[in-house]
Amino acid sequence: MKLIMMCMMLLLVLHVQPAVSQMVQCYSEFSLTNGTCNDVLGEVSLDDCCMNSKYGYVERGVCKSCRYPAWTEWSEWSECTVTCMVGVKQRRRACYGMGKCHDFSQQGSIQTMPCVDRDCCPENGGWSQWSPWQPCSATCETGIKIRNRKCTEPPPKCGGSCFGDSEEITDCDTGIVCPTHGGWSAWGSWGTCMETCQKEGFQPPIQTRHRTCTNPPPSTVPRGNDCQGSSTETQKCHFLPFCPVNGNWGAWLATSECSVTCGVGKQIHHRKCDSPAPKHAGKGCRGDDTKMTLCSTNINCPVDGHWSEWGEWSECKPPSSSKTITCRNRQGSWKRLRSCLGRKYGGLPCPGEMVDLGTCYQIQGCDLQGLWSEWSPWGFCKPDCGQNASQTREKTCIPDVSKYSVKNLKIFSGKPNIKCDLSEDTEQSRPCSNLPQC
Repeated sequence: MKLIMMCMMLLLVLHVQPAVSQMVQCYSEFSLTNGTCNDVLGEVSLDDCCMNSKYGYVERGVCKSCRYPAWTEWSEWSECTVTCMVGVKQRRRACYGMGKCHDFSQQGSIQTMPCVDRDCCPENGGWSQWSPWQPCSATCETGIKIRNRKCTEPPPKCGGSCFGDSEEITDCDTGIVCPTHGGWSAWGSWGTCMETCQKEGFQPPIQTRHRTCTNPPPSTVPRGNDCQGSSTETQKCHFLPFCPVNGNWGAWLATSECSVTCGVGKQIHHRKCDSPAPKHAGKGCRGDDTKMTLCSTNINCPVDGHWSEWGEWSECKPPSSSKTITCRNRQGSWKRLRSCLGRKYGGLPCPGEMVDLGTCYQIQGCDLQGLWSEWSPWGFCKPDCGQNASQTREKTCIPDVSKYSVKNLKIFSGKPNIKCDLSEDTEQSRPCSNLPQC
């Protein structure tokens, strides 16, 4: 009784435990054409792998699909089992998926059909008799001779052939000593070129090399042939640089027109270094490519007028005869003149005016307080050489015009009576140094 109870409990435990899915190598691609697995994902349970029906898995080395079972497409027909007459050829398909494929057409996994590769099977032929030996290939010493036979007794059929060679070769001896024909030795080195440079526009210089008929020399008995061809060979020295071409002057070109339309001018002459021009590091032409000559038009050029220096100012006069301006802070007027000098041959007149008008003060004979001017610049050294030379400067007594509206001494006319304080020095002197010896 206890044994029965234990068995029932064991069956109950086994019933309630979930089924464990097997572990497989899972692939993300299954080919419906040839039933192969591609792009491995790794080892997972079969249930997890086949959650995607497009996946495949490998079981016992065979790739299977996660879809319901189905046939793959038929393979290509195999070659015919024979090469002549009637044979058979096959094609196959495979079942993929979980379970067994249903074949409603009852074609199975293999199909066979008859085939004919050729209409007849090969038949070998037979050889004819050997032909007579051909003459020896050499006219002296040893050579070879040849004879032939044909596959015509009978001829082969359906691609058959005859076994063996169609040609036979054997040695032959003429019993005659051969002459030794001459052979050329190797060419010697090229000789030097006849020139060190090539002239442009001319053929380059040449160089020569030689060979001898000594490799081997021709025999005497029997007489061998001499070497064919020349024992000397020449070539042009194209690799030489061009020879330098020194330049040479061409003729002087036409003279230019005179550079002026009046008086004396110049004319320019040009020439080119092109007869020939220097080339290939040749020297250029010596001398100048330009020369100048004088030319005269025999026509006087216009001389424009030029002003002389301004003359002295005239007497400072009042604006009207009824008023006096002497010694007063009242302006008068004066003028000065200049002359247009030297105008000739249609030259331009002097620009500007020949009369200059200005305002002035009249201080002729007026009693004015005097002031000392600033020191003048130092004068020249006197004498202009030696150790005793000296230079001086001075200051002068000038009128005090501070009561006038315009204090520019240049517009004051006349000589006033002025008196300055004599307590100051009016002249200074100092020696000059570093003068040359007299």
